[in-house]
Amino acid sequence: MIQHAVKAMTRSSDVVGGERCPDAIASALRRALDLGEIGVQVAAYVGDDLVVDAWAGEANIDTKTSVDGDTLFPVFSIIKAVVATALHLQAERGLIDYETPVAAYWPQFAAHGKQDVTVRDVLIHRAGIPQMPQDVTPSSFGDWYRMVDHLASAKPLLAPRTESGYLAYTFGWLIGELVRRTDSKGRSFQRFVQDEVLGPLGVSDFFLGVPAEQEDRVATLYPEKYDGPRFDLSPYRALATPPQIAPKPAVFNRPEVRRAFIPGANGIATARATARFFSLLANRGRLGNMRLLSAARVLSFCEPRPFVDEVDRVLGHIVPIGMGGFWLGGRYPGSEPTVGDSPHVLCMVGGGQTVAWADLDSRLSAAICHNRMFSNHPPLSRTEHPFVALADAVRAVAGKASTKG
Repeated sequence: MIQHAVKAMTRSSDVVGGERCPDAIASALRRALDLGEIGVQVAAYVGDDLVVDAWAGEANIDTKTSVDGDTLFPVFSIIKAVVATALHLQAERGLIDYETPVAAYWPQFAAHGKQDVTVRDVLIHRAGIPQMPQDVTPSSFGDWYRMVDHLASAKPLLAPRTESGYLAYTFGWLIGELVRRTDSKGRSFQRFVQDEVLGPLGVSDFFLGVPAEQEDRVATLYPEKYDGPRFDLSPYRALATPPQIAPKPAVFNRPEVRRAFIPGANGIATARATARFFSLLANRGRLGNMRLLSAARVLSFCEPRPFVDEVDRVLGHIVPIGMGGFWLGGRYPGSEPTVGDSPHVLCMVGGGQTVAWADLDSRLSAAICHNRMFSNHPPLSRTEHPFVALADAVRAVAGKASTKG
């Protein structure tokens, strides 16, 4: 059972706010606080319309700073959805082919038997190189060229193309370097994402490493507290996420880590901005008058990767990943309990269980951001999980909005 990490506040109705906060959302936010959450934001779009925008709790317990709609939260691996979309944009333009070896774009990558690893293998976490440099430090974590050189020269830790080995951190540099090398303008990957993905969508509060001048908006992370045994971690996990840079508050509360460009794990955003980005997927590649990806391409992301029900060697549990690199909805083993069971749900889960999803059938996109990090492995029951009721309330509100529309 998970206990409250910190008993920080009076749980009362005045801690809930928002410009679009129906009673059902407010009630579910209070329930999340009662189940141990400290600060929470939730936002949802139906099509191009923001239908939920609400928050509750504290961004920082010591300073008694309340969460509001502009509070930024570390969203960890949710950044992988943005990174994957940048690659899909290059594929849309005919500049990258999923079934082509990575080394065709990045010749140095062929070292140590990686010459046959394809772009698709990276997307579906079968590249075999989840390992980070073991001497990496929080200060060197964001060194782009060091990381890509490490990956190019790395010997596979797992059998390439055959075993699922979650690319917890390395996904961002692998995909990002492919995009950088195929960009006709020669931009940095960070610049490419801003110019070609986030900027056109009008997403201004999703950062790939937060600028120093925005740091006072970032919520402080807090750990959960356990009163029972943990499941045994895979020995590969410490190689993929070494203890000194592990996804935990002691690391990701550090200013130099918050500011670092770590494209596989260091998204910092509001729920509103995250849901806005996911609305591109929910609307099958089009948002407003702008189409970035074809509908057929986005729909193809819902196809499960081969052996989707196998246990991942790094995470130690099943990860329901689709062919486009996104996690899939609730019809697959190991899926996130908040995102629903539609066959056309794309989602991403960040460290500590921040979650965002897009339902391609209902056109709903949603994000739940928070600052109490907890694990859902082994899985919590629906009544223990702090966000299941909130996600259900989001779907109910979105359904009413769709009917009115």
